[in-house]
Amino acid sequence: MTELRRGNPGDLDAVAALEALCFPPAEAADRETLAGRLAAWPEHFLLLWEGDRLIAFLDGFCTPEPDLRDEMYADPALHREDGAWVMIFGVDTHPDHRGRGHASRLLKEAIREARAAGRQGLVLTCKEPLLPFYARLGFRDEGITEKSIHGGVRWHQMRLRFREGDQWAENCGTGG
Repeated sequence: MTELRRGNPGDLDAVAALEALCFPPAEAADRETLAGRLAAWPEHFLLLWEGDRLIAFLDGFCTPEPDLRDEMYADPALHREDGAWVMIFGVDTHPDHRGRGHASRLLKEAIREARAAGRQGLVLTCKEPLLPFYARLGFRDEGITEKSIHGGVRWHQMRLRFREGDQWAENCGTGG
């Protein structure tokens, strides 16, 4: 049985350990960065627990800016709760728990919450192999971004925009 809940500063050890497990050192947020994020906007951390073990989490913040840029990863003070866009910084799933729908569950919840809050949509960056996964959730590839070279990687920026007539936007957060 899994439990989905918000983050809090007391979750730092579990979040930092999972982040280090999921990303190479150059791409992973360090403990200090994660502590700053958990202190500044814990309500934008979605954590999935199985008993006392963190098996997946999603974090991101709100901004009026339409594109994700590297400075956002490092500076929690750039968060604006009234921002039109949710920037997703990470979707981390423990390797032993991948392929079970946990990342999709977290993303569907983030999408549902963003829509309910009246935001314009969500933005994330990913590597090319993950493009089909995010596309299945309604994100559209905008190509390689020049605004983020985080960890020395070429990232694709993907966007899910809420608008009239968009099948996913009308039904987001439903199903699996």
